[in-house]
Amino acid sequence: MRIHEAHLRLKAVSLLRSGHKNADVARALGIPLGTVSYWRHMDRAKRGECPGAHTPSCSRCDRSPLDESAYSYLLGLYLGDGHIIQPAQHRVPSLTITCADDWPGLMEACEAAMHAVFPDNSVCRVRKPGCHNLKVHSKHLWCLFPQHGKGKKHERHISLAPWQQEIVDSCPWEFVRGLFHSDGCRIMNWTTRTVGGRKKRYEYPRYLFANKSDDIRKLYSDTLTKVGVEWTTLARGSDPFNVSVARKSSVALMDAHIGPKY
Repeated sequence: MRIHEAHLRLKAVSLLRSGHKNADVARALGIPLGTVSYWRHMDRAKRGECPGAHTPSCSRCDRSPLDESAYSYLLGLYLGDGHIIQPAQHRVPSLTITCADDWPGLMEACEAAMHAVFPDNSVCRVRKPGCHNLKVHSKHLWCLFPQHGKGKKHERHISLAPWQQEIVDSCPWEFVRGLFHSDGCRIMNWTTRTVGGRKKRYEYPRYLFANKSDDIRKLYSDTLTKVGVEWTTLARGSDPFNVSVARKSSVALMDAHIGPKY
């Protein structure tokens, strides 16, 4: 086995820390690539930068600080368009939130919330037709999202744990925003009225939220009531899957705190 001089190793580590690639350092110093990779790994381990060098924190397990605003938003996204899975070949479960490419701002907000709630974990984007899946892996997903379970959400009971309800009560608009970003839309409705014998067309904005889960719709509507938004159930056929906000004062509240998707 070839023994490299200490000054050569120090030179390699210095170049690596300054941003040079492993292959470039190996080529410049005439050292095997595997040796440079090993030196880089050992240097990062010494500084505690290697993945797995520390245990990710969890507000439920070790009372670590939790960004409650970001969590309330992410919880809404999860209840709408998210799911947690743990394939047999994986040791750690993953949370996936599906974001349409039509709303890049929403995608950025989702990624920022994931980073805020899981500061010790990486977030990645997986490209799909017309959308991206934003994913984060963490062994604490079961702790933070006790709503997980087998089957579709609308086919099983969904309720918030007391500690989750406290967070939603503290950050209600973030929760509404997360649900709306998953399953809501802001549209322009119109109607006609006869004024002075002539028909006039009037347009007005409306917020709609659609979800098959009775429990999730109730979480949404109950939170709307708490923040002073008046709502009604808008049935399509015999299915009351839509929560509508159309009263002018309530739309103004939604515009101030939520706004259209972007």
